Amino acid sequence: MSEDPPHEAEEVQPDGGAATDDVALDPWGSSTVDDYRNLFEQFGIEEFDEILPEVSDPHYLMRRGVIFGHRDYDPVARAMREGEPFAALSGFMPTGDPHVGHKLVFDELIWHQQQGGDTYGLIADLEAHSARGLSWEEIDEHARDYLLSLLALGFDPQDGTLYRQSDNRELQDLAFELGSEVNFSEMAAIYGFEGETSISHMQSVVTQMADILYPQLEEPKPTVIPVGPDQDPHVRLARDLAARTRYFGVTEAYASFEADPDERTVLACAYEGRGEFAEDPDRPRCIEAADWLAEHDTLADVYDPAVIDSTVEKLRAASKEPLRPRVRFLDRNATTDAFEALIEAVEGEKRVYEAHIDTFELASGEAEELAREVELDHGGYGFRAPSSIYHRFMTGLTGGKMSSSIPASHISLLDDPETGYEKVKSATTGGRETAEKQRELGGKADECPVYELYAYLLAAADDEFAKEVYDECVGGERLCGDCKEQAAVLMREFLADHQEKREEAKELLANLDIELDPDCV
Repeated sequence: MSEDPPHEAEEVQPDGGAATDDVALDPWGSSTVDDYRNLFEQFGIEEFDEILPEVSDPHYLMRRGVIFGHRDYDPVARAMREGEPFAALSGFMPTGDPHVGHKLVFDELIWHQQQGGDTYGLIADLEAHSARGLSWEEIDEHARDYLLSLLALGFDPQDGTLYRQSDNRELQDLAFELGSEVNFSEMAAIYGFEGETSISHMQSVVTQMADILYPQLEEPKPTVIPVGPDQDPHVRLARDLAARTRYFGVTEAYASFEADPDERTVLACAYEGRGEFAEDPDRPRCIEAADWLAEHDTLADVYDPAVIDSTVEKLRAASKEPLRPRVRFLDRNATTDAFEALIEAVEGEKRVYEAHIDTFELASGEAEELAREVELDHGGYGFRAPSSIYHRFMTGLTGGKMSSSIPASHISLLDDPETGYEKVKSATTGGRETAEKQRELGGKADECPVYELYAYLLAAADDEFAKEVYDECVGGERLCGDCKEQAAVLMREFLADHQEKREEAKELLANLDIELDPDCV
């Protein structure tokens, strides 16, 4: 489904943005992604296709490439396969009606819940109030609509957690603690905040960091955040904060001195080559490794020369100290009692220094778990770095980006079924100028908002149907009028069913422990 269609027209990406090589990710602005491949290069997002074989019974959004990227989803996929605890969380800023673009996140949360995850859906009301200036009455009205649609689509509130930021004191306490780990300069660098940015807006960011880590308060576990790529800045900061709050860091090492990740790569190369330079290969010396690295000019073709130089300098300073692999516990924020407890907990051969402990008998994974266990025993959080998955932006029905402020550009989950039918019938397509050209050249399904409705929603889990629509379009067999009619009918049926289930969900919502303005319930 992700292959390019057989046509020669200039490629237009699903968000309909202007052609540019840059990517702008703004959680509150008009994010555009003109080439999703740039996200892999510019931001280090990983391709989801590479991990798809590791996901048991993947959701159709995964199979069709709608979910295109991830950050460190491996631990979540592994937990699902092995029946171990994991969590999923995503939030909804109640600033307008929920629409079919929001349904992607609803579906992803519900699917993870069905796979056995502890699943959290939150109403980002503090963010809506501080970043968008909505009144609390407006927020309550929209929050009700989001929650009803989430419940109608299948979220089980008895097996998951729903909350609003403003009512969750435990969340706010966590946000306060996390706030001590981030400063304005960092906020400015990540989000472009300036002197005019309100304190409450900055506070709402820290609250979102607490949201992302909240599922791990009772028990650290792999946690995935399903979002659009515009929310990636939040994920990156949350991953950093998860590490900053840890008592201990765990790294590989080769001698008593500290080395950064690039230097450790060079040290690993030297250790692997010890047979070429060490008088006793079972006990190579740092000075021997330094001389060997300095003499091998060809290594500069593989490693940064500056990194080689800094590594050689550290090795020379260590002189005759043995070059020997070990796992290192770094003291980041540990209390004195916690550090001493870790010393006692590390069994076998070890070396204890002022700010770190080296173990020669534990593997990295074992060391990670031991460090977390000691941290939890001494009042720390023990957070694991949260994971994320990213779905493509939906194209607006009128072309360009889907926008809540342009009703004709999207299908609201509150739309009357006939309204939904008419919107689809009026939608822009990826068809040719005439039926003859369509039959001759084929349609441009990858540029068609109507085909996206099939792939993202209307075909549901029926991959064969979605592929049939795609193949008939690009093969010239399917004409836009008939295609839109079929899609419009399916949309009408979906909305009729959804409105019925929303009505049924009202009683369920009324019984939940979520405070909303009585006029909105």
